[in-house]
Amino acid sequence: MNKMDLKNMQAEDINQAVYKQIEKNWDNIAKPLDGLGRFEKLIARIGAIHGTTEIDIEKKAVIVMCADNGIVEEGVSQSGQETTTLIVRCLGKGQTSVGKMAAFVGADVIPVDVGVSSDEAFPGVQNRKITHGTGNFAKSPSMTEEQTLEAIQIGIEMVAQCKKEGYRLLATGEVGIGNTTTSAAMAAALTGCKVSEAAGRGAGLDDRGLERKRQVIQDALHHYELKKEEPLRILCTVGGLDIAGLTGVFLGGMLCHIPIVADGVISLVAALTAERLVPGTKAYMIASHRSKEPAAEILTKELGLSPVIDAGLALGEGTGAVMMLSLLDIARTLYQSETTFQTMELAPYERFSETEESR
Repeated sequence: MNKMDLKNMQAEDINQAVYKQIEKNWDNIAKPLDGLGRFEKLIARIGAIHGTTEIDIEKKAVIVMCADNGIVEEGVSQSGQETTTLIVRCLGKGQTSVGKMAAFVGADVIPVDVGVSSDEAFPGVQNRKITHGTGNFAKSPSMTEEQTLEAIQIGIEMVAQCKKEGYRLLATGEVGIGNTTTSAAMAAALTGCKVSEAAGRGAGLDDRGLERKRQVIQDALHHYELKKEEPLRILCTVGGLDIAGLTGVFLGGMLCHIPIVADGVISLVAALTAERLVPGTKAYMIASHRSKEPAAEILTKELGLSPVIDAGLALGEGTGAVMMLSLLDIARTLYQSETTFQTMELAPYERFSETEESR
């Protein structure tokens, strides 16, 4: 992929006729109108993305992008890069949190090494390594433009491969020590918010560590003079290979017409980057949960997305998105049921106009 390929991408509108028909189908199910709240809209959007009123999300997976971040040299995390290696090793064996949760909800886990610092070959993990971790953005840009575009391309290719294999719903996840720093830096640059509003404690920084993290980000933003209108440069400069790969996953969802369920703050930064690169991509995204990291609220507002789960989650790996997969499955079960007003011999509820309902 080159920069021109990215510039020439265009997002197709989702199928509005299918969306409206699914809304009508919901109204025929024996329940109060809009009784399932936002889940009715989400199921309608999934159908509109697929282009059919028959909702099939049986085969689903979470794509977990794994990479190290050079910024950990600045003392912005409790852990070092060796922790990424340990987690990815276990991730390939299905032994981490996301593996156990995904197995329970019937989703596959697809880990991808796009930039782990170790030379280790991880069984069960796809090796698409671009480089052994990013640069330290306190000293130089995290990645070259070529590396960034390669990571985006890998994300797109992963979704295309999933479509070939029959997957109908995908979620995003990541592993990489230091990525709450890269995501906070990107969030501040993409939205123009204050660094103090974007950067949280990550995996558990104390007050001194949090102050150090925020100062490192502030210094970098001042040095590079990043503008919100240049998402690719922001990604290259203070982002990470995991975020770039996830950006590609969101773009791939749009290109392949597969809904992508976003996890927490790192995924949301990638989602906003994808939307800024190719406007309209957000129509193919579903927000899963309201992350504990402060930037998440800002990012979802920018995207116009509304997370369903509000439980202070901060586990990462795609775990929040996997929880959302199970909820979507439950909603789909009701949509596909034969429990209509006709089968129950009940009179259907009548939908009034908004003007009438407000009286």
